[in-house]
Amino acid sequence: QSQENKTFLSMINNVLNTDGFYFCTDFDLTHTLQRLANTSPDFHEMSLLERADQRFVWNGNLLRELAAQPELHKFALPVVHGFIVMKPCRINGKIFEWILISRRSCFRAGVRYYVRGIDSEGHAANFVETEQIVLYEGAKTSFVQTRGSMPFYWSQRPNLKYKPKPIISKTINHMDGFQRHFDSQLLIYGKQTILNLVNQKGSEKPLEQAFANLVSGMNNGMLNYIAFDFHKECSHMRWDRLQILVEAVTDTQDEYGYFMVNSEGRTLAQQRGVFRSNCMDCLDRTNVIQSLLARRSLQSQLQRMGVLNVGQRIDEHAEFEKIYKNAWADNANACAVQYAGTGALKTDFTRTGKRTRWGLLMDGWNSMIRYYKNNFSDGFRQDSIDLFLGNFVVDESDGPTPLRVQKDWKFLTLPIIMLVAFSMCIICLLMAGDTWTETLAYVMFWGAASVITATIILLNGQDFVDAPKLVHKEKMD
Repeated sequence: QSQENKTFLSMINNVLNTDGFYFCTDFDLTHTLQRLANTSPDFHEMSLLERADQRFVWNGNLLRELAAQPELHKFALPVVHGFIVMKPCRINGKIFEWILISRRSCFRAGVRYYVRGIDSEGHAANFVETEQIVLYEGAKTSFVQTRGSMPFYWSQRPNLKYKPKPIISKTINHMDGFQRHFDSQLLIYGKQTILNLVNQKGSEKPLEQAFANLVSGMNNGMLNYIAFDFHKECSHMRWDRLQILVEAVTDTQDEYGYFMVNSEGRTLAQQRGVFRSNCMDCLDRTNVIQSLLARRSLQSQLQRMGVLNVGQRIDEHAEFEKIYKNAWADNANACAVQYAGTGALKTDFTRTGKRTRWGLLMDGWNSMIRYYKNNFSDGFRQDSIDLFLGNFVVDESDGPTPLRVQKDWKFLTLPIIMLVAFSMCIICLLMAGDTWTETLAYVMFWGAASVITATIILLNGQDFVDAPKLVHKEKMD
């Protein structure tokens, strides 16, 4: 039990050592400016803990005892997880504050391959609300976007393959969870335009078709669906073609608008809808598109606030352009590290506006690290998150915990056999026998042994990956 307690403690430390936790003593980080403005005076008199949006309170489980004692609420601050950057900026000699906040949902939280799709409550995996804020001479503007896993029941469990095949559940009614997801989204954000950036061929195609069919089946006029095959459209470094999507949603973005209050606190504009973007992971492709839509909104906001002159463009101001691009790339990296374990891909485009060969090399490196982490360390990371959020509660009795589950015999035996066979193959090549036929026979025997063992390991891939131990099977499915 003492050893298990050390493991549980290391899990808590694993979560707490992840970058991206934020709190504030005098401002509600869990709500957008528009939500805060559209509340009653009673709401603002509540403590930060009472009025917080529970989707984004990552320390809710840790505060459960304090939450039951109102006199202690002033000591209990909600902690959000994600990314925040605040930059004083100057354009045309006018100084304004530019802020980017990404709030990760603690509902259906977890790591890349072990948490996909939605749960029975309609909570989507890797759901992030991103708000871009401008403060200038007492006036405020805000533009909100969301991202989240495709909201139906699908999984993609690691199995040692570079890209495990996604599997759509055939036993669950997808429409129930799908409806719950979008009912809550429409209630919170208003109209929704879904930007689905997955491939429209190969293993991703059935997911795109399922998403499109569910939107069609829901038949809600406030829900708009656009499929854009990001990789096909931008193949051969043609990243300028992203403007095709931006221009396709121009009228919709103008209709949705953004939130704005003047220096007297009077509301001049409300945001009436959001873009909900997703790719497979809701990380790399998604962040690129979100940064382009946020830029177009910012252009309009800065002109209306009088920071930009009529006809001026953001990209004409190199100093601010650099701040903007780097912040969005840092946002991509933060969200990617928290979900996939490495920095984001495609950030060279976000930082520079161009796709580079160095960027491609870095993407390859990050992809290799992702492969290793997703297969050999993400089970521990998923357990850590579930323990931290209270999805798994340690039983204080002396009964066995799931940590004591032993690996199958194959886990140790087969890799050792493969390693020995491969080593013998190399030794036979280096220390040739009396005749080449003898050497060839040895090499073929040991080579065949290593290939056969490797094939068996790959066929039983799920037995060799680092799978979570603390979550019940029905929850994982």
